[in-house]
Amino acid sequence: MATWHEYFLNEGQPPEWPYPIRFGQEREIDTDVLVIGGGIAGCWAAISAARQGVRVALGEKGDVARSGSGGPGCDHWCNAPANPLSRVDPDEWAVRMADHPYSNGIGVQIQCRENYDTLLEMEQMGGKIRDTEDEYVGAEGRDEKTKFMISPRYGTNPSYLPDPHVGEPGFNPPEKRNNVVIRIWGSTFKPLLKKECKRLGVQVFDRVMGTSLLNENGVQGARVVGATGLNGRTGEFLIFHAKSVILAAAGGGSLWLMSMEHGGYSNMHSRNESGDGTAMAWKAGAALTMMEKTGMTSIATGLKHKWYTGAGDASYENVPLVDANGKRIPYPIQGWEDAGAMVPGPGIQEKIREGILRGEYELPIYGDFPAMSDVERRATWNLMLTEESTTKIMVDTLKDGGCDLSRDQLMSYKFIEGQSLPQWRSTGSSGGVLVDWNLKTTVDGLYAAGSQMFSPEDHSYCAATGRYAGRKAAAYVKEVGEGKISREQIEQEKNRIYAPTKRTSGIEWKELHNGLTRAMQYFVSEFKTERLLKMGLEEIERIETEAVPKLFALDPHKLMRSVEDLSMIEHAKIIIQAMLARKASSRPLGLNRIDYPEMDPPEWNKFLTVKQENGEIMFGELPQRFYGNMKEQYEAHNKDYTGVYTPNN
Repeated sequence: MATWHEYFLNEGQPPEWPYPIRFGQEREIDTDVLVIGGGIAGCWAAISAARQGVRVALGEKGDVARSGSGGPGCDHWCNAPANPLSRVDPDEWAVRMADHPYSNGIGVQIQCRENYDTLLEMEQMGGKIRDTEDEYVGAEGRDEKTKFMISPRYGTNPSYLPDPHVGEPGFNPPEKRNNVVIRIWGSTFKPLLKKECKRLGVQVFDRVMGTSLLNENGVQGARVVGATGLNGRTGEFLIFHAKSVILAAAGGGSLWLMSMEHGGYSNMHSRNESGDGTAMAWKAGAALTMMEKTGMTSIATGLKHKWYTGAGDASYENVPLVDANGKRIPYPIQGWEDAGAMVPGPGIQEKIREGILRGEYELPIYGDFPAMSDVERRATWNLMLTEESTTKIMVDTLKDGGCDLSRDQLMSYKFIEGQSLPQWRSTGSSGGVLVDWNLKTTVDGLYAAGSQMFSPEDHSYCAATGRYAGRKAAAYVKEVGEGKISREQIEQEKNRIYAPTKRTSGIEWKELHNGLTRAMQYFVSEFKTERLLKMGLEEIERIETEAVPKLFALDPHKLMRSVEDLSMIEHAKIIIQAMLARKASSRPLGLNRIDYPEMDPPEWNKFLTVKQENGEIMFGELPQRFYGNMKEQYEAHNKDYTGVYTPNN
């Protein structure tokens, strides 16, 4: 069967590409700080660096106005213990947030110290963070003086109480809440971030994918002095000269599942997150860590719903649940068992599942919006759901279909979708670039922010760490001179990324991507052994040897997707190498090695690091709390920090 392109080449002319095609044509840009990735972290990094008076360029694969996982919106500004309504100390809260295995105490400390300042700065740009129009007077958690909408979900870890009234007023009374999370109008944020970048003179390069970092004199591990990029509409090749580079391209990539027809990409994060930043850092010689961590993908596979399509989780924090007969489900609303989690803990869910099996509750389950007060119903539907990422589409679709939540219940898909398959896996919030207290990587001149780092957190974490990395990179460039770029390194990169344009038939990017996911499903699934992992590595190397040379792309967009495949191949190989290196099973890492069945033995209670030196893979290790005392280290590295930006400081 002929492909679509083959059909048009044989039978007629394909549609004309709407942009000028400039494969191989070069454009050079000179700047002080280059930010790769224009999501939440990248925008904040660019703004912060520009405010330090240095030249800044920002490259983004999509359009900065809405790109990245946080581009469509956000409804919670999490872990802001410095806000005036907070009942906890920021430093103590940071310790609590980092009190789990393999945490990134550096990023969490920055988040807890600075993300309230970051939120106020967002407000100064025009972002809406308060109920200034008094739309939600009387809603749970609303403060009349500040107009902040405090999330009532976050409490003090009360014990689970198995009775039908769990979640009703009194279960987690206001005086016991920590008040660290603020409900926001996050859909207003991203366009304003782009506007601020432009106002500050940041050179914004929309539709430009970062493809490689340039080391000084082309030596792997030497100072990073620039990067290369590909324009996904014209195919133009960009060469950035920079004194420092901030990677903010996130991690991820759909390595285990591809379902284009069902879900678009099978990844709950932005379609453009394909592991490019991780692959670039790896090739430049930067150390990575936690690359062996994975988990089951239970949402957004294209074959399962995201949590937003049924009440009971995350943004539905005040919605009671009932069974098919209207019987209340003992699902806590305010003050979840593991306060701050996106969903109640497995203990609660297992009790409900057992009740379903006993016939105590009849499926399906519904979100009982009519039982809520008008203000709580509006706060959930119009604020939480409409502001949270792409759920606005869901809300608008239901409204257009005549849904009226004063009378209509919303069916939840919990407990009827079945379990996720073990081979549907994701890197999730796990591996990434290793950083120090300046968010500098192990390679001079290279910084990282947001979910580009190991063990990242949420939207406000990306914002705060991006803002932090921007000012640190700006301080660095004021102390260094220009670096020398290697023309040989540039030519090698051009040959690599333009190879698919030299062919008019063979294998397209979707086919290659799908083959990679099959290899990961078969050999890097729930259970691992050295034999299976090595077979997986051999299969991926075979794909690289036999299939990649057949990869073809007839337009710039497909070329960009093809280069993403190459990033994902590199990402997959790193993951397998890290899994092979950890000779133990680990529950928090989601690593089940049949040949090393003991879970988390003490001698493996450490980070494994991995990097390249002269093309050779090198492993290292760090203790779990290698970053030291979080409060002391933060203060030692930020003696001059003055807080929120104002026009006069």
